[in-house]
Amino acid sequence: MGRRTVALLLAAVCATGALTSCSAEPAREAPPSPLASAEPVPESSPAPTLESSPAPTRGRAPSRPFEVETRKLKLSRGNDRPLPTTVWYPATGDGPFPVVVFSHGLTARPGDYAGILARWARAGFVVAAPAYPHTSAGVADFNVIDLLNQPADASSVLTQILALDGEAGDPLRGRLDRDHVAAAGHSGGGVTTLGMLSGNRDERLTAAVVLAGRQVLPGTFTGPALPVLFVHGELDQTVRYADGRAAFSAVPWPKALLTLPDAGHVVTSGEEFDLVADATTDFWRWSLYGDAGAGRRLERRDNLDSDF
Repeated sequence: MGRRTVALLLAAVCATGALTSCSAEPAREAPPSPLASAEPVPESSPAPTLESSPAPTRGRAPSRPFEVETRKLKLSRGNDRPLPTTVWYPATGDGPFPVVVFSHGLTARPGDYAGILARWARAGFVVAAPAYPHTSAGVADFNVIDLLNQPADASSVLTQILALDGEAGDPLRGRLDRDHVAAAGHSGGGVTTLGMLSGNRDERLTAAVVLAGRQVLPGTFTGPALPVLFVHGELDQTVRYADGRAAFSAVPWPKALLTLPDAGHVVTSGEEFDLVADATTDFWRWSLYGDAGAGRRLERRDNLDSDF
């Protein structure tokens, strides 16, 4: 990649303010917990309902919540790219469960998103969230340009998680739906997710969610069509709403944009958090389980621009 391309990428990302000053110095403080509930879910905490849900079937998502387990895996892509990954997954039920790889924003960490990621797992999804080596909270060598490498990182994590489906003795053995996998991300993680749909296309993906993200990485959208849900606050001063809508408009496949009129870059609690959690969960139920009822609920939401 030439110097001009790298310079343009840096300028584009820095223009968002994307949770960092874009300096060469590492972040000194983690950002507010984006999309975390007012009461973050601790590791290995059970859902309020302990009743086991029936095995999921195509065309109908699980109707009752699962208990949720959390585990941490020491994954990597090569010797120089450690990708410690937190996994939220249903503790009960045989599955198979669809898999979502989630990418955090710049200077954030997977645990910052525990509220919404546990909500997805409770609904019957396995969610794997890596901490990226040069853009997560607390790294000594923060480098925004490393966003270029993150789509390949996320794909590597997805490969390693799916491999657990065949690993003897693993809690996820035989419980993963390898045919229904998705990517999601917030802010810089949304940039990473869009990268997995364009220049670094992962053709295993069958759905995607972009939360307060924009298209920055080079490349056009390629590969098989898949539904994409965008969620963006109109008052976002970090990644402008207009940039999020531009990314939405550029996607050539079935897509929807859920606009949050009173929200900024992060949604921490209250009605807006519940709206995002419920809408994204219904999107996963529709796109990954084929649940038509969830699709109808999503379509009826206010402030949804959709061509599903």
